[in-house]
Amino acid sequence: MKFTFLTYGTEGDTRPLVALAQALAAHGHQVHLLADRSAGASAQARGIGFTPLAGDIRQALAPHGSLGRVVRQGANLDKITRAFAAIASGHTVEWMRAAREAAEGSDALVFSGLASYAGLAVAEGLDLPCVGAGLWPMTPTGDFPSVFLRQRRWPRWANRASHRLFAGLAWSSFRDNINHGRHAVFGQPPVTRMWSGYPVLYGCSPTLLPEPADWPGEVEVCGAWHAADRAWRPPPALAAFLEQGEPPAYIGFGSMAGFDTRTLRHAIVEAVGGRRALFYPGWSGIDAAGLPANFHVLDDTPHDWLFPRTSVIVHHGGAGTSHAAARSGVPSVVVPFAGDQFFWADRLARLGIAGVCPAPRKLDSAMLRGLMDRAAGLRDNARVVAARMAVEDGVRAARHRLLGGVAKHLAPAER
Repeated sequence: MKFTFLTYGTEGDTRPLVALAQALAAHGHQVHLLADRSAGASAQARGIGFTPLAGDIRQALAPHGSLGRVVRQGANLDKITRAFAAIASGHTVEWMRAAREAAEGSDALVFSGLASYAGLAVAEGLDLPCVGAGLWPMTPTGDFPSVFLRQRRWPRWANRASHRLFAGLAWSSFRDNINHGRHAVFGQPPVTRMWSGYPVLYGCSPTLLPEPADWPGEVEVCGAWHAADRAWRPPPALAAFLEQGEPPAYIGFGSMAGFDTRTLRHAIVEAVGGRRALFYPGWSGIDAAGLPANFHVLDDTPHDWLFPRTSVIVHHGGAGTSHAAARSGVPSVVVPFAGDQFFWADRLARLGIAGVCPAPRKLDSAMLRGLMDRAAGLRDNARVVAARMAVEDGVRAARHRLLGGVAKHLAPAER
């Protein structure tokens, strides 16, 4: 079978799709991935065909990019959806043309992230079966509010309404560009309503996200999509640092940027004090030069290898990082910045495996030090959660669903 994967997001957002694509390719199927250029090396190293999409997600997350401003200033739901839409707005036609070319002759189109609407439009235009691949829950439910809201206890009707509100805001923000793409690429008329009724597979752990009973049958929580890089070996300096003493703290905020880097750096150094620490600058812009001698600065390092070797994991709460932290058996301190990160922070806290800072703007050295100190009391909980997740195989579950024909043709979008 031939599968085309279409997604747009950070390399961390794309990595789970690469793991799923790799599993399909390992079983003899043809897979081609279209994503941000940052995912190219990972895909090609695993033998997956790759087409870079127009755009620069790192620039969008930079301090003056559309998402960087949201992180720096804070924003309501409408501003968040418009910030996401702004990333795609200038590239929708290019994405759809690239996807159309790649997907010709495919058995199914798998779409995710900021390219989801483009994927739906291409699937309809080519009359291809399609399936959504989600890394955070978007299907309306009464169990919890939209992942883009602070996780508070609301009535079930209000929770469901919050999901529909976000879906409506998102569609209104993307609709004009999608309709322009439909006309430019397929010569199709505009649509007013979003497609519905298509299957969705979630690459989320059921330990972190138990499947809501009110979800329809075509929606499934498979388990996280990840693949260990067994060939990876640590640089000598990192191996030596880990061998020199007690397991260190890990501090890293992935692709997050747009915040007060100088203040956060000071808070980190003061909170860590004399304990051993690993620091991953990522895309944050935090100056790692001149850190105290008890810090070791990391390059890109596989989380599944690194996290079990640490004492506490201080991170931003991204879906992939949160899952890797939970799998590791090591407690977390979560500093959520934007988007779904508040949802995952809440999930880890409810399981008793993380302390949470309300927002990066409120973080100071005393708060971070206290959260790191209290994390030691969460180690038993963290080991229990890791043991539960160890028996999950999200890649296998999703692969079986895809090969079993879960993908469906779309009903024509309402004109």
